Amino acid sequence: MGSKWFTGGVVAAPRGRIQFDFVVDGIRYRPSIKRPPSESNLRRARERLDVIKRQIQLGIFSFAEEFPDYRYPERLTGIAKFQRCGEVFDEYLAHCEARLRRDDMAVATLNSYRKILNGIWRPQIGHLIFQQIRYSHLIAIADRQPWSKKTYNNAISALKRAFDFGYRDRPLRENPARQLRCIRLRKSDRPNIDPFSMHDAEALIAAIHRDWGEAQGNYDEFRFFTGLRPSEEIALVLSDVDLVHGVVSVNKARVHGIDRCKTKTGDDRRVELCPRALAVLTRQLALRARLHAAGKIEHDQVFFQDSGAPIRDLLCPALRWRKSLRSLKLRHRRPYVARHTSVSWQLMLGKNLLWVARQHGHSIVTMLRTYAAWIDGAADADVAAINRSMHRVSPRRVSSARPRERCRMGRRSWKANFAMPVATSGSSAVSSIGFFRSLWLRLLGGGRRERDATHWAGRRKLERTDLEELAGAEGFEPPNGGIKSEED
Repeated sequence: MGSKWFTGGVVAAPRGRIQFDFVVDGIRYRPSIKRPPSESNLRRARERLDVIKRQIQLGIFSFAEEFPDYRYPERLTGIAKFQRCGEVFDEYLAHCEARLRRDDMAVATLNSYRKILNGIWRPQIGHLIFQQIRYSHLIAIADRQPWSKKTYNNAISALKRAFDFGYRDRPLRENPARQLRCIRLRKSDRPNIDPFSMHDAEALIAAIHRDWGEAQGNYDEFRFFTGLRPSEEIALVLSDVDLVHGVVSVNKARVHGIDRCKTKTGDDRRVELCPRALAVLTRQLALRARLHAAGKIEHDQVFFQDSGAPIRDLLCPALRWRKSLRSLKLRHRRPYVARHTSVSWQLMLGKNLLWVARQHGHSIVTMLRTYAAWIDGAADADVAAINRSMHRVSPRRVSSARPRERCRMGRRSWKANFAMPVATSGSSAVSSIGFFRSLWLRLLGGGRRERDATHWAGRRKLERTDLEELAGAEGFEPPNGGIKSEED
């Protein structure tokens, strides 16, 4: 068995192996495979060598596929060189960037893939030969990580996509990442939907108007009464607005400062505006006209910063939202909850499910799964409060406190700003509070007057400007208190 006889580039080697002899890019290679050097095996090896030579001529030869156990991979050059996982990751990310330029991928998706591949998988397997990776190696790495279910699924999903891309040139070989499975998310694993009550929403809207001025206040108030995604709202332009019919066209989004010609779901829609939303939009357009006349606006965006510049990202509005919310001592909610709040209000009013889903860009399945707790309606008092707020069109009365001009302020600075007294002097504010208080008591009537008068006396924590806007609005809770998943 150890004797050598030649059969045209194939030779019997010691220890039960067959050795090939060929040239790639001017370099001679003599790899071997573990096969008994019988006459039939040598004949098949000779036929395989002919295929290898044709592949070399065509430039499609893969040394790693033919000889995955080659002992000296570091000596390979040119097309014979083994491809490592880090190189596959680079090629896949470059492909994703090309898709982004063709508007076939969201920038947030690309950033997520890059963060996962470069931060998790490249340090672990980036230096290893791609074709030599095994399923057991990948699952061992994943199992060692202290990930949550969602993080685990995201990491596995990005890796599988990169490996699928790398194995498209190797259709005959098995992709080890294909056997990785994501973890099923249960209902209890999803974050709860926690919409605002009308009382808390009005308090927050008033606080944002007071703290940050009209541009920021209109931006957040409009989302409460339309349910637009933040990325959709900051992408609205004048041509999307139809004041005559009271609708806005939602057909684009802005994500991480990059404009996309489609929404998150890829479906365009026309959102019907309630009287409150239409009034907010009218005020915003009037503000825009004033800034444009002053030479501060040279774009066609509907919503913008205090300076008139477009809103390129959501960091500054979110920071302002959080500070105003904290000043009211309300539990923390991210700005996206304004969208959930809009959906819950519409369902509590008994609106048609298909109409609500179409308004907010949801599927009916998402509506039923995510917002089922609010489909059964609400108490009459809650419905009345929602109707009053949605149909109020008068301009908001904003405190004369000076709005903050910067997003990044020291803690001492913004706390002092919140501590500034609002318009407590003058007969106008005091008389308005007295008027709403007396009107509330008259509406209640009967034996409840004394009890509700005591109730009003206990609500001194609210600022007087807020009382002008919030008198008569009661809070609400989900009718069945169900736990719902926070999904778009």
